[in-house]
Amino acid sequence: MSHRNAMFILVGIIVGALVGILTGWVFGPSMLAVKWVGDLFLNALKMLIVPLIVAAVVSGVASLGDVRKLGRLGGVTLSYYVITCALAVLVGLIVVNVIQPGAGVNAAATAGAEPALPEEAGISDILLSLVDPNIVAAAAEGKFLPLILFSILLAAALTTVGRRGEHVIEFFNGINDAMMTLVTWLMYLAPIGIAALIAARLGQAGGGAAFLKELQAVGAYVLTVLIGLALHFLVLLVILYVVAGRRLDYLAGLARALLTAFGTASSTATLPLTMECARESGIGERAVRFVLPLGSTINMNGTALYEAVAAMFIAQSYGLDLGLGQQAIVLVTASLAAVGAAGIPEAGLVTMVIVLNAVGLPLEGIAMLLAVDWFLDRCRTAINVWGDAVGAAVIQRLAPDISGDE
Repeated sequence: MSHRNAMFILVGIIVGALVGILTGWVFGPSMLAVKWVGDLFLNALKMLIVPLIVAAVVSGVASLGDVRKLGRLGGVTLSYYVITCALAVLVGLIVVNVIQPGAGVNAAATAGAEPALPEEAGISDILLSLVDPNIVAAAAEGKFLPLILFSILLAAALTTVGRRGEHVIEFFNGINDAMMTLVTWLMYLAPIGIAALIAARLGQAGGGAAFLKELQAVGAYVLTVLIGLALHFLVLLVILYVVAGRRLDYLAGLARALLTAFGTASSTATLPLTMECARESGIGERAVRFVLPLGSTINMNGTALYEAVAAMFIAQSYGLDLGLGQQAIVLVTASLAAVGAAGIPEAGLVTMVIVLNAVGLPLEGIAMLLAVDWFLDRCRTAINVWGDAVGAAVIQRLAPDISGDE
């Protein structure tokens, strides 16, 4: 995509987001009439995800040539994910302990009826989610970890079977190029789709006045999450500058992806655009194809931070004092639960059950978060995508054998 067209789409996305906020705020529930437009755009993005992930991961891993290099690359990638995710949770815990947003909240009156929640999950469920007996069914259900693992193993096998494997790799390279062309075409519709998504969601909240009332009820909690996300954004920015040697122009290059992540509340739906923006910002093909698809599934910094803050908020609102040992458990389980969170809207609420169960907090406390979670979900999704993009730049610098194009 040319720079001129990219700027045109960026301006369009900004205008679309502002139009969505204004119309949803003023006209309220009547804007639910345009919900189908946003759903159509979101579904079109999701339609590209499965073939894009398979093609990008296979071509990216296969481009390494010698599969033994994958061990070093995988180690650097996973180390980055673990460190930044732990930093995100740590930032969240510090902020929530300082602000104490749940102090003085009457949880019994606020929580109301217990919401419908999934069955209790555990850390073993996250580990089991790496392998699925039917990857086609897993992909259809939005379980992308098994699909990524299979794609990595398939690419590794293809690099070992000689010329026949090279033909198959070329096939996946062609699919990857075609998918990126489809992404470019779809991005011209992004301003309309994002405007409809935001307007309809504000309309579902009852308009601007109703949303303000929701904010007042849990305003300190919302502020705490936003401060934590902002601080972690700056932490990632420092890592980007110090380790990868990149300036603010990289952030500007990712602006379209970040705004789309906010509009769609889905890091996987945003993945095609994230990959395109990273390429345009100078990230090599190998880093883009391997790091970003993997990161969109397991690197959920914003989600991990949110889950830690939310767990502490629920504890504070029930008058429960979590010590350092219990907060350490929150740190570990929030990081692991974020890995298991699907890159779809409000998936963090599902994996929140793992964190609450780990420290014995009441699950009904989640009901206090439902009114504003749709807004916070968009904010943390943008941080998730930013973390993936920073990871691609950092890993390209730390693993130079993937730094170049093919």
